[in-house]
Amino acid sequence: MKKIQSLLAEIGQTKSNLHAKDFLLTWEQTPAELRQVLMLAEAIKRLRGQNIDTRVFGTGIGVSVFRDNSTRTRFSYASALNLLGLTQQDLDEGKSQIAHGETVRETANMISFCADAIGIRDDMFLGAGNAYMREVGAALDDGFAQGVLPQRPAVINLQCDIDHPTQSMADLAWLQEHFGSLDKLKGKKIAMTWAYSPSYGKPLSVPQGIIGLMTRFGMDVTLAHPEGYDLIPAVVKVAHKNAKASGGGFRQVATMEEAFKGADIVYPKSWAPYKVMQQRTKLLRKNDHDGLKALEKACLAQNAQHQHWHCDEAMMKRTAKGRALYMHCLPADITGVSCERGEVSAGVFDQYRIQTYKEAGWKPYIIAAMIMARRFADPAQVLAQVLAEAPARVRVAGQ
Repeated sequence: MKKIQSLLAEIGQTKSNLHAKDFLLTWEQTPAELRQVLMLAEAIKRLRGQNIDTRVFGTGIGVSVFRDNSTRTRFSYASALNLLGLTQQDLDEGKSQIAHGETVRETANMISFCADAIGIRDDMFLGAGNAYMREVGAALDDGFAQGVLPQRPAVINLQCDIDHPTQSMADLAWLQEHFGSLDKLKGKKIAMTWAYSPSYGKPLSVPQGIIGLMTRFGMDVTLAHPEGYDLIPAVVKVAHKNAKASGGGFRQVATMEEAFKGADIVYPKSWAPYKVMQQRTKLLRKNDHDGLKALEKACLAQNAQHQHWHCDEAMMKRTAKGRALYMHCLPADITGVSCERGEVSAGVFDQYRIQTYKEAGWKPYIIAAMIMARRFADPAQVLAQVLAEAPARVRVAGQ
């Protein structure tokens, strides 16, 4: 309980403007605001661990808009809403009036009368996902200002074409837990590397999220990928800028071997090249199925030339003391398990399987923290009341 009280005191003293803006890109938030989310997530997690009911809403819904397939993020969002006392409601665009031409402005207001949060995953169209979230946010601002909405719902980026903030913040929370504190991350070497996958079209948002966030905390970040597998140039510039400001480092290398050398943390993950995603977006907009099939065939052939970008036991021996922490957003393409040849060997993945589950386990608390930070100007006071009342989450007879 003392740790929870300490966290709440620190949250209360943190200068933050998150209650007045949506959490759409990590690099739009100040270091203090990022720390606030981490502390809120830890406080909520510890309260639940003490069997304390964390519901801060008596009624209300959380709308989910998933424009791509999802398992971990979908269930993490549902868990976060449940932690806070909100009921989830999916927006099926195919069954809504959106299919009949309803505008974003109208849809945003119509789904928000009793909504306290709107979680959006929109990573399919390069240059569109993050812009769509901002359009929704602007419509909600107008609806609230005009008295249409009784509250301004929090818009949570559950993955877009640019960033995956709930994932990267969960990754950061896991690193903080694993190494003991945020301060202990300063100077740690993390390798964000491309890895071979027998699939095509994986978003850029995870690697971009990692280089955009870990450079905020003085980490020594290395980005590695084969020639032509570039990320969005503007995000790479952000990583350079962040590293300079935090006293960390950011570099780009051309091989996985060089990236893994001396690394404390490795994050081998496949993604589609930036130029491919641009071309894919154009074909998707045209509904050009033949063009998409041809592009996929060409990209899979290109990927096949880089099968040696593979995280195996020999590659891991190049890391710091041969025991770097392996990370992945999941699901990983595991050689001999989920595919014939993939991102990581079965041996390496099995060695770190529990750690990756713990990494993923932070996401519901991060999402809940983002919602609270947006909906309450003083979230520490709200949780302090929860702690004071300490209602039991699970009521066991005789206890």
